[in-house]
Amino acid sequence: MDIIKVMKNAELSAIFEQMADVMEILGEDRFRINSYKKVARVIGELPSDVEDLLSSGELAKLPGIGKSSLAKIEEFIITGKITAYIELLKKIPPTLLDLLRIPGMGPKGVKAVYEQLHVTSIAELKKAIESGSLAELPGFGEKKAAGIAKGIAFMETSTGRIRLDQALEAAEMVNGLLKNCSGDLSIHTAGSLRRRAETIGDVDILVASEKGQEIISAFTKAGFVREVLASGPTKGSAIIQTTTIPVHVDVRVVPEKSFGAAAQYFTGSKEHNVRLREIAVKQKLKLNEYGLFKGKRMIAGRTEQEIYHKLGLDYIEPVLREDRGEVEAAKNHSLPELIQFKDIKGDFHMHTTASDGNCGIAELAETAKDLGYKFICITDHSKSSAIAHGLTAKRLARQIKEIREHNEKIKGITILAGTEVDILADGSLDFDNKLLTELDFVIASIHSGLASPRQKVTIRTLKAMDNPYVNCIAHPTGRLIGQREAMDLDIAAVIEHAAQTHTALEVNANPMRLDLKDVHCKMAIDSGVKLVIGTDSHSTGQLGLIGFGVATAGRGWARKTDVLNCLSVTKIKSFVAAKRP
Repeated sequence: MDIIKVMKNAELSAIFEQMADVMEILGEDRFRINSYKKVARVIGELPSDVEDLLSSGELAKLPGIGKSSLAKIEEFIITGKITAYIELLKKIPPTLLDLLRIPGMGPKGVKAVYEQLHVTSIAELKKAIESGSLAELPGFGEKKAAGIAKGIAFMETSTGRIRLDQALEAAEMVNGLLKNCSGDLSIHTAGSLRRRAETIGDVDILVASEKGQEIISAFTKAGFVREVLASGPTKGSAIIQTTTIPVHVDVRVVPEKSFGAAAQYFTGSKEHNVRLREIAVKQKLKLNEYGLFKGKRMIAGRTEQEIYHKLGLDYIEPVLREDRGEVEAAKNHSLPELIQFKDIKGDFHMHTTASDGNCGIAELAETAKDLGYKFICITDHSKSSAIAHGLTAKRLARQIKEIREHNEKIKGITILAGTEVDILADGSLDFDNKLLTELDFVIASIHSGLASPRQKVTIRTLKAMDNPYVNCIAHPTGRLIGQREAMDLDIAAVIEHAAQTHTALEVNANPMRLDLKDVHCKMAIDSGVKLVIGTDSHSTGQLGLIGFGVATAGRGWARKTDVLNCLSVTKIKSFVAAKRP
């Protein structure tokens, strides 16, 4: 399933999850709250597009999807909204939902501060913390209040930036509206979203049309618009409400003849565009969002390709337009042939019900086959990840046997036995080498002590890579975008040691992680380190997140030869064998 289908399922899942949260804040019926949470979980874990399952009648057969929920899902597919959800949101101040984003709050915490302290916003919550009234509230205390204050401070350092998946949801909402209201249009996302940056300031959408006023009017009057910031004949700007957060979206309408120029101008970073304008000036040309001009005559503008060609450059893919050497490479015809989704043969990082996943080995394998994969690797947690129901050595030994049995039964795909083994405080591993040797692929990761000093977390990681059975370090910096800062890791030392020890580094494809980040991917590739893209899936639906990892690796100039996911099973086993004694 591709990213767009994952996003559609995720959007609907988030609506039901938020309905449950709002109902919990309002103290409504516990049965209905749990029912909506179950619907959210079922939709979030779907291996197929929810719209396809609805039209085929299969959705109605799923456990947890009752008649009432089915009607709401159908309303969403047809109209793009759920009336009951809209009515529910009217019962609380809109700023109250912002409190749910704070680590450590949750619906119960929001309910408590709303009812007992009459707090309705983050600003009011900060005052309650400063006055000490939050700490005095039953169930909170000074330690929890301090943790919430820290969470708010971290959120404020990330203001104005949203995650890639959140921006994609907003773009899909607007694109869907524009396509429905005006028929066949050329529509492009632009800006940092099109470059697939890890965080987005606002969402830029370009439309090629001569009906600017009509399109802008349709956008600014849409039901999801929370506030109109500007509305003119060719540009509209508004805050729209997605399933989780408000998002700033700009829609620009340009003539067909200038669509390529506008797409180039509004996609490239400021630095990239400056470089292109400098090249144009040297050739006595003028480049802007309307086209490439020689005097008053437009010589290019309809497509981006012709803009780059007329400037004497090879076409530069959007993900590379950051002024990180791509302009020079385009001049010298040395741009890399970037990794594409079609190059992916499998996924190295996923969890089953044996640890904290929501599905079994067979379900993951069958979904992966539908994606066209040749292999998957099962990597449940080890025992130190107690909160994730990590496997003991005995349980892992039993799971290896179970994986081998499934591999024999399920044809058309290879199921590799792996583990996500914890790196302990001293750099040793949760399992001994005798057990690790039974596995096909081992990823190791840090889940505790992330706030430790730089030297400690770095040495811990380096020591893990020294183990001959560790093939990959998963989510190396441990960050959660917008929620948790990265470890203070000496990434240069980690990359150097990865090259020396024949250890791959993961690009975790979950949009909350995207770890390694793009610039670190480039550093790794330049040092000869192989990358592994892992979705870290806990359900079949999350396998479709692989595209976020592909985009991040591409931003790091990755080719398919740099990524283990593009290898055959035979070559993967050779990679593993090259490190083992």
